[in-house]
Order: sequence, then structure tokens, then C-alpha cells
Amino acid sequence: MHGAASRVPATATAFPHRFNHFNLGAFSIWDNAKDEDASRKWVTGFWQAVKPYLSGRVYVNYLGQEGADRVREAYGPVYDRLAAVKKKYDPTNFFRLNQNIPPAT
Repeated sequence: MHGAASRVPATATAFPHRFNHFNLGAFSIWDNAKDEDASRKWVTGFWQAVKPYLSGRVYVNYLGQEGADRVREAYGPVYDRLAAVKKKYDPTNFFRLNQNIPPAT
């Protein structure tokens, strides 16, 4: 995020990662089903090797099924505000087939 995107305060929108930094994603793609285990092992090993050097933040669109704590990390300082919005507009959590933010309790 550079330029105008990095000049927006972190709490101004649902996307809080608005500072001058880098973005790293680790992905593995394979054509043959027999390569799945080796590919997953490679990407997991790579990720574990670089993890100590990362900020701990995460871009929500990069998440797979890491769980609720990781979703909370993705939204950081705006998570509670988004949960309050969810409580107002989707109190039954109908829209939950995504990286879900449950309605505030």
C-alpha cells in the first residue's frame, strides 16, 4: 500500500492495513493429484520459515480456513466495529459463508 491508500487512517475503513509496507503470499499449485502432499509440504515449510519476519497481519482475501482468530487479525482495530454493524444488519448471521465476522453479542 503506497500513495493515497496509505494516507487513510487504519480505522477509517474495513481494511486496516494502510501503511507503507510489503505484502507476501505463499501459494502452491499442482497439476497432478500425486503432487498434492509435496506441494502442501513445500508451501507450509516456506511459510513457517518466513513467518518470524512478518508483522502477523493478514489480508482477509488470502485466508483459507485458518479460523476465527485469523479473521480477527485481518480486520485488526476495526473488527469490533464490523461485528456491531453485522449485529445491526445481519443479526442471524445469514451471510456467513465467507471469512465470517459473527454479529456482536
